[in-house]
Amino acid sequence: MKPDILVFAASPSASVMQQLDAHFQCHHVWSIPAAGQDAYVDSVAGRVRAIVTTGPLGVSAALAARLPLLEIVSLNSVGYDKVDLDAMRARGIAVTNTPGVLTDDVADLAVLLLLSAARRLPAMDRYVREGDWSARKPLAPSRSVRGKVAGIFGYGRIGQAIAGRLAALGMAIRYFQPRPVPGAAAPRADSLLALAQDSDYLVLSAPANAATRHAVNAAVLEALGPEGTLVNIARGALVDEQALIAALQARTLGAAALDVFDNEPEVPPALRALENVVLTPHIGSLTVETRHAMGQLAVDNLLAHFAGQPLLTPLLARSP
Repeated sequence: MKPDILVFAASPSASVMQQLDAHFQCHHVWSIPAAGQDAYVDSVAGRVRAIVTTGPLGVSAALAARLPLLEIVSLNSVGYDKVDLDAMRARGIAVTNTPGVLTDDVADLAVLLLLSAARRLPAMDRYVREGDWSARKPLAPSRSVRGKVAGIFGYGRIGQAIAGRLAALGMAIRYFQPRPVPGAAAPRADSLLALAQDSDYLVLSAPANAATRHAVNAAVLEALGPEGTLVNIARGALVDEQALIAALQARTLGAAALDVFDNEPEVPPALRALENVVLTPHIGSLTVETRHAMGQLAVDNLLAHFAGQPLLTPLLARSP
């Protein structure tokens, strides 16, 4: 008999969805209107042994408590800040995620955002579309990134991939995270504030947790300064959004390029109204190739679990 699983988010990969349906008795919560999802979950809760979901959706302690047979949560994402790991650990529930397979595409987007902010790409697009070029309206020059300093907050796989790309553009690299990275070629700042003071561009690639929530606050933004740019491809929770809006409005911060926000998909109207901001809808991993690889790893973790084999990418291993 196929194990019953709850699927809270569909993969854009048809192959991944076909494999889920082939190997499991899938209950596709994402296909149910939001108002009816709780009742739908309750209708199958007594049979569910696994959850497939994403980092932004997460799994709360309350949801897990409704599923007495739950054995594993397979995240189709790297981030797990909205998964109650303490509750999962207490129940002996395994949790897996999808590290590694999205590193390059997320790093590529970080560079794209940084360059778009530096060269004012959205404004240049509007300049052409709105006829300002043909009207020969004045156009201010943008800034080169060569010789500038990129500070990277969070120097794991993604942070180091971003560093390699930016170094190839002629930028100097600095980083900060609480623990030094052995063998890192880039110098480590003493603090996030010191990193911001030394950087022209501050790129966020740190995990979201209690220690990093609103780590980029008014003081850090002030240290980055009126010529500085904030780039965030990590999590919106890292940034005090109201402080960011105030700094951008006052031009005490030069610009921001953001793929993530504190209350996705809601983006504050004040932030959307600013011209010195580049905004994208959390698309760091949104390529055909990477979304398939992520979904495949989520499926493979489930298959390994139910076959009694070691999990491929465990955050928490299952305990009796």
